[in-house]
Amino acid sequence: MELKQLIYFIEVAEREHMSDAAQQLNVAQSAVSRQIRNLEEELKVELFERVGRRVRLLPVGELVLEEAKAIISQTEHMKNRVAEYAAPETGTIHVGFPTSLATTLLPPLISSFTAAYPGIEFQLRQGSYQYLLDAVRNRELNLAFIGPVIDNDPLIQSSSLFHEPLYLLVSKGHALASQESVSLETLKEEAFILFPKGYILEEVVSNACRSVGFEPNVNTEGEDMDAIKGMVAAGIGITLLPESAVSQYHSPFLICIPLKDPKVTRSVGIITPRKRQLSASEKLFHDFVLAEFSESYEE
Repeated sequence: MELKQLIYFIEVAEREHMSDAAQQLNVAQSAVSRQIRNLEEELKVELFERVGRRVRLLPVGELVLEEAKAIISQTEHMKNRVAEYAAPETGTIHVGFPTSLATTLLPPLISSFTAAYPGIEFQLRQGSYQYLLDAVRNRELNLAFIGPVIDNDPLIQSSSLFHEPLYLLVSKGHALASQESVSLETLKEEAFILFPKGYILEEVVSNACRSVGFEPNVNTEGEDMDAIKGMVAAGIGITLLPESAVSQYHSPFLICIPLKDPKVTRSVGIITPRKRQLSASEKLFHDFVLAEFSESYEE
């Protein structure tokens, strides 16, 4: 089995079209078809079904696709590590992050790091909490920022960086808008706007409400943080969001209020694989991040 076969196979699987894959690979369609045929003969299975001019993965093809991506990812990781062995202050670092940390955490960190190591570049991948965990488990990423931090996964190593509070967001005309702080228990009759179940921030908020004896009354759901803020500003309901998601958000129609009794917080940290070594440049960045926050705590 050759790497070229796997590369061609992945391209066809994702595009579901031989000629489109060939165009993307800048080779003749016959070359793509031949590599796919050779791969099928070696594995002794058919990987695709033909649907008109398109192709579609069979169930066994889905299995092969998952393994092929892992092989290619590991091969690229090996190449990068070998290249960086000779020049550790060069290379490209792939970093995952959630939307809530996009404007507050990443810019100053990357700016400071690239000033110290100008030969290292970044490729950033935004994703949901679950996507970031799966990406680190499945070799798609070796570094990702998440919140809250996970601490019981056999495949993921976590380092907590800081804890941040969640704030109550209400519209300017809301009855609580003039309060300097609000007790969480006083929100039990309010209409909440939250992420759908399965999203980590929905879980954080719901668990906080349950801790003081009530289930949040969710009348509206949104999968986009800015959309949730907009619905709150329109007076449809209230929400709770992390400080990093609201600290640089300014709207004349939205009021941000600290919570008390209890304060609601989430941990924010960086995750790496337990069973894979970081490349030289990734380790430089990981150690840099830990040192940055260690110094901020000491101050």
